[in-house]
Formats: sequence, structure tokens, C-alpha cells
Amino acid sequence: MSKKLVFIGGGPGGYIAAIRAAQLGAEVTVIEKAELGGTCLNWGCIPTKALYHNAEILHTMKHSEDFGISVAGYSFDLAKINLRKNHIINKLKMGIASILESYGVEVIAGSGSLIDPHTVEVVYADHTSKQISADYIIIATGSSPTIPPIPGIDHPNVMTSKDALEFSEIPDHLVIIGGGVIGMEFANIYNAFGSNVTVIEAMPYILSNVDKAVAKRYQSIAKKMGIEIQVATMAKRVAEKDQGCEVTVEGKKGEQQIYADKVLVSVGRRPNVSHLNLGNAGIEFDRHGIKVNTYFATNIDHVYAIGDVNGINMLAHAASHQGIIAVEHILGNSDDATDMIVPACIFVSPEIAIAGLSEEQVKEQGIDYKVSRFMFGANGKAMTLGDEEGFVKVIADKQTNRLIGVHILGPHASDLIHEAVLAIQNKLDISHLKHTVHAHPTLSEAFYEAVLGLDGEALHQVKTRRK
Repeated sequence: MSKKLVFIGGGPGGYIAAIRAAQLGAEVTVIEKAELGGTCLNWGCIPTKALYHNAEILHTMKHSEDFGISVAGYSFDLAKINLRKNHIINKLKMGIASILESYGVEVIAGSGSLIDPHTVEVVYADHTSKQISADYIIIATGSSPTIPPIPGIDHPNVMTSKDALEFSEIPDHLVIIGGGVIGMEFANIYNAFGSNVTVIEAMPYILSNVDKAVAKRYQSIAKKMGIEIQVATMAKRVAEKDQGCEVTVEGKKGEQQIYADKVLVSVGRRPNVSHLNLGNAGIEFDRHGIKVNTYFATNIDHVYAIGDVNGINMLAHAASHQGIIAVEHILGNSDDATDMIVPACIFVSPEIAIAGLSEEQVKEQGIDYKVSRFMFGANGKAMTLGDEEGFVKVIADKQTNRLIGVHILGPHASDLIHEAVLAIQNKLDISHLKHTVHAHPTLSEAFYEAVLGLDGEALHQVKTRRK
């Protein structure tokens, strides 16, 4: 007899895990209160990357003279840009719905909460409700933007990342509170569309969870693009000013006021747990999320939690992989939950991609390491693309001669990072990578050269004099 699994949430954790559970023969129900695909598809990853590509095109057009092409009098149509973005979202949603239907997965539109480890209550839009029984319950409710306790933050001209995707006009002046991943992605997009962007970041540098060398180099590039960045600066309050807002900040130069037509708050996300009835169900959680083990099971038998809601790694692809591990564990198809090397990609210009440990983390852990960089300015393919900014940085453990960290700032970094993930995940020796032939001319040669550089063998780098 097949087991019945009920998923609360149909985002990249819930719907992917539901498909895998159905493949393994389970009876599956997905409860989703908003839209299939969750935040990632509807208000996050996909729409921001659609707009990011618009920003890339605008950047290329502004520099078309570098390629010997003159483009005069170009403009953009926000209505068409939004139409294209929404078409992509709707097409992907229809695809998800079709796949779930093909596997016999029941999808219920409503809000789910726990009655006990085998019962979920669903509340529909009309406020009616019903209870659904399950052998296992998988919580996949994601996260929401954190709103900091700044006076005036509820001003109508203050946006979250969701609001920032639904623009009908481009603000002349945009202040972004928070220089993390989401904040810098929107800074890049709005800057390309013509906004004067100011980023306010409390930490000493932006992208504080990124390898410091990469973050500092990108900060310099962003400033050259015209993005104003104030680090070690706190937003103190927001007040109405003319037709927009006046943001008071305090930093190295003391207190100052910055005018903004719009303010985007981007200081992180918090797990969506408030409506789940976790306390009454006896499930352990804190402000970081629901507590789980290596299979993403909670402290209560038959209840699991995957994705942003457990706070381990707030990335869509992490949620999907966690969901697969959870359902395979539930359905007896796997007896081992291996450590995951989860790549992180930041869609700014140029892109940033990360796998494994940063140099700061390596130092903190006391690992004896070696490090190498190779600049995209010495890569033939990058030169032909006109994208020579950035570098590949690789870190290896001296004792094992294995890669433990790779950090890419440069063209198509989000595509290049997966060779690094494969190498780190599978504990490949550097020699394995040295003897892997990389096609020429490709951007991947920059990774190859960086690996060769770990032993002073880079072929397209001036020989350094030994002291």
C-alpha cells in the first residue's frame, strides 16, 4: 500500500519533492495558498533574472561602440518588459501544473497548518476549511522579506523585493537598504534602467557572506557603474519628503539625509512559520527556522521541513535537493544523506558564483591551504565578449590536494561554477582537474588556469619571480 504524503507549500522545495515522491509510488497532495512555484518563480529568482537580462542588453547597447556598432536613440518600453517577464512566469507555472497533473499529484489551493503529525487543516480563500490525513507531512512554506524596525518604514514609497518587480515607472532616485544579494541584484537592474541608486549597508562591505576579495572587487566595479554605496552605515528613519522619502542614515561622516523617490528594503528573509501551528504540534523551531536533522525530519515523527523554512540555506535549488533527500528517506529509497556542496549565484554585472569555503572561512577553520587567481582579462573568450572584468579564485587544502573553495567574479559565472561543485562534492584531487581537457576558446579555461596556478603552473600568466 502506497504512503500518503502531504506537502504544505508548492514552491521549489514542495513541488520538486512532490514529483519525486510520485515517481517513487507515493500518493501525493500539495497545498499552496498563493501560486505554484512559490517566491522563486513568481516574485524572486525568475522575474529578477528576466529583468537582469534586460539590464544586460541595455549595458551592451550603451557600450556598442566598443564592438564597432553605432546604436542611436534606443529606448525601452516598461509595459513590454513586464509583459515578457510575466509571460515567462506563466509559462513555467503552466509547465509545473502540467507535470504535477501527469504524475497524479493533487494540488489544493489553500493555507495549510498542522493539527497533529498526521493531519493538516486546509483553509480556503472563502474561509471554509477541511482536514486532510497523511502518513507524512512535509512543510515547505518558504520565507518572506524581513522588515527592520526603522521608524517610517511603513511609508507607501517603501518597497520589498516583491514590490520592486512590479514597477510601472523607473524612480529617478532609489535608496536600497541592505547590500546583500537581493539588494545588489536590484541595484544592478535599476541602475541599468537609469535610476540613481544608493545602497546603504551596515557591514564594512557589501555581500558580506561572499569571499572578501570578490566582494571588495565587485564593490569597486559597482561604484564605477554609478551605483553609490555607503558601507558601515545604518538607516535610522524614513520620512515623507516632497513626492518621495527622506532617508536618514548614520555612518562614518555622521548623520545625513538622502532623498529617494522609492526605497527598497532588502535586509534578509525570515522563515514562514507563524501560521503553521508548530507550537501546538510540538515541533521545535526558533527565529532561524524549524529544527531538522540531516534528512530534514523534525523532532516529531512523520513531519519534515525543507527549504527556507528550516533556515539552513535559503536558495531555491537547496530547497529542491532537500526535498528529494527527505522523500527518498521517507520512502526507503536512500540510506545516506551526504553533505551538499550548494553553489550560490549572484546575478549582478559581472556575475558572481560561489562553491565551498571562502578564504576567511578556511582561515577560521585553521586549514593549511593554497590559493590561486586567474584574471578574465587574460582569457581569449572573455576578451571577444568584451567582458574582461573579474577573476576565478580557487582554494585547495595543502594536505589533501583537493579543492575546497571556488569563487568566480566574471562573465557567465553562474554557468561556470558547476565544474567546481562537481570537483568539491566528489573530493577530486587537483591532478584530476589538471588532466581534464578544456575546450578553446572558452571561459572555462579561466578555471583550468586558476587550478594550474595552485602549483605555479598557469600557462597564460607571467611567471612570478621567486624571492
